[in-house]
Amino acid sequence: MAGRFPLVGDCPRCQKSQAKCRCAAAIAAAVRPAGDGFVRVRREVRNGKPLTVVFDLPCNAAELVAMAAKLKARCGTGGTAKDGAIELQGEHRDRVVAWLEAAGHKVKLAGG
Repeated sequence: MAGRFPLVGDCPRCQKSQAKCRCAAAIAAAVRPAGDGFVRVRREVRNGKPLTVVFDLPCNAAELVAMAAKLKARCGTGGTAKDGAIELQGEHRDRVVAWLEAAGHKVKLAGG
């Protein structure tokens, strides 16, 4: 369909209807969030158990998952990468801060 004109609801990038288009999700996953240049590490308590949360990382979703895997291996604990943050089970702020600073990030401790 080389001579086809795009319909009003078609995506200009892939020419699929808006219901079938996945371009916006692919673009959003590849975008790095803008911040002030500091990675923040905080300690939370959920259900009575400590949790270390790393957020404001300057990386996209795929890099976030890879960094979460490295941090989990470094700390020897479980965790996840979701909503633009890395959550590690347990109190690991000191190890995480040292690892991030060695990797070249500027780090701030946030919260309690």
